[in-house]
Amino acid sequence: MTRLSTATLPALPAAIRRPAYDRAALKPGIVHLGLGAFARGHLAEYTEDALEREFGDWGIIGASLQRPDQRDRLKPQDGLYTLLKRSPAGPDLRIIGSVLDVLVAPENPAALIARLASAGTKIVSLTVTEKGYCHDPASGRLKAEHPDIVHDIANPLAPRSAIGLIVAGLKARRDAGLGPFTVLCCDNLPHNGRVLAGLVRDFAALSDDGLSQWIAANGAFPCTMVDRIVPATTDADISEVERLLGVHDAAPVIGEPFRQWAIEDVFGAGRPKWEDVGAQMVSEVAPFEFMKLRMLNGAHSSLAYLGYLAGHETVSQASNDPVFARFLQGLWGEIIPTVPAPQGVALADYASALLTRFQNPAIRHRTWQIAMDGSQKLPQRLLGTIRDRLTAGAPIAHLALGVAAWMRYVQGTDETGAAIDVKDPLAAEFARRAAGAGRDARALSTALLGIESIFGSDLPREQRFAQVVERHLAMLFDKGAKATAAALTA
Repeated sequence: MTRLSTATLPALPAAIRRPAYDRAALKPGIVHLGLGAFARGHLAEYTEDALEREFGDWGIIGASLQRPDQRDRLKPQDGLYTLLKRSPAGPDLRIIGSVLDVLVAPENPAALIARLASAGTKIVSLTVTEKGYCHDPASGRLKAEHPDIVHDIANPLAPRSAIGLIVAGLKARRDAGLGPFTVLCCDNLPHNGRVLAGLVRDFAALSDDGLSQWIAANGAFPCTMVDRIVPATTDADISEVERLLGVHDAAPVIGEPFRQWAIEDVFGAGRPKWEDVGAQMVSEVAPFEFMKLRMLNGAHSSLAYLGYLAGHETVSQASNDPVFARFLQGLWGEIIPTVPAPQGVALADYASALLTRFQNPAIRHRTWQIAMDGSQKLPQRLLGTIRDRLTAGAPIAHLALGVAAWMRYVQGTDETGAAIDVKDPLAAEFARRAAGAGRDARALSTALLGIESIFGSDLPREQRFAQVVERHLAMLFDKGAKATAAALTA
């Protein structure tokens, strides 16, 4: 079938929204590292809206840090792709034009560094997931011993990591007499801009302390909070988009209608007017970020592990199960007292809206997808809340069940005995510890709590935590996820 491209845009059905600006005149101003579905369904749409409202040099050059897949899908389409927003009311399709090109870092790191160093590059944004920062989630510090960091220090002109690429680009700009670009983190890390700034400076200092000081004095690293549910695109999604467009799109993005973006308004070299199209430019992102990490992401992860174990493929299926819907209400009941409400937000209303979003039957967000990389996610999403509840002497039953469900999941077999494909940087470590513990809840919980990069040194010694996790884990082995959750909500 004919492919989506600039040439085929005029042939699309009249109802399909398409770029309302002169795309041929668009020049790049943003480089995005890790151009996955979320970035194309969030930052790129906000930028599309901003370009339509006030045109400027804010085209996006994407960069793939590992594989050429995204480039190979988008290049034949002139960077165009469909954003399909799904709701119970029906599909809403839009062609996004803000992505101009995709570079593949492993193929030609020099080309990407040159683009980062270009005077036209004002913003370098990134969505590389928590594990892409090569840091210790518990401390927020750079892992100098991480294989990618070791490689990048030895090969500064051919870096593998996002951190190495950013530093290479900043060094090239300094050496050329240019100011730095703004580095805009769009991943779910607490205080993400500040954490990233520290990682970049730490990396630079490993080889060039003067560069680290230059970055500290001149760099801009705004904190952000991003929110939109963007599940992985399936073959069925691609077929549906093709049917609705009448042309083939190899790279559609599926998302919910809801979106939110809170951005600390600290930019060194200009930015699109995202605030005119719904972004919240604020002086302090932390309250929004904190709320989202604990209430949305914490609930998402807990539900993903429990739901997967119970046989639910998607978040919608799991959250529409009355047992797990009640579990979520109990979980939010434990979380909300630890969350200062951002200005203008009622946390109970926010929780209610989250449940509605989770239950959207038009969005197929796989529990397995959310369950990935739990070792990187738990410290931010659940463990900080647990520490606060323990300090307050408050119950942690629902929060601890989220942790126990993670333990049951990374043990590697589901409730039918089938193997679980555990995707995590520490998957081999989990398998080793689980093999020694078997289905002994005490042995397994003790073994996994001993991973200090996840739990620190304090939580394993906290009996109020360790005992309830062990008790939940034993019931998960004995009765299953649904019965264990039901026992909490009876």
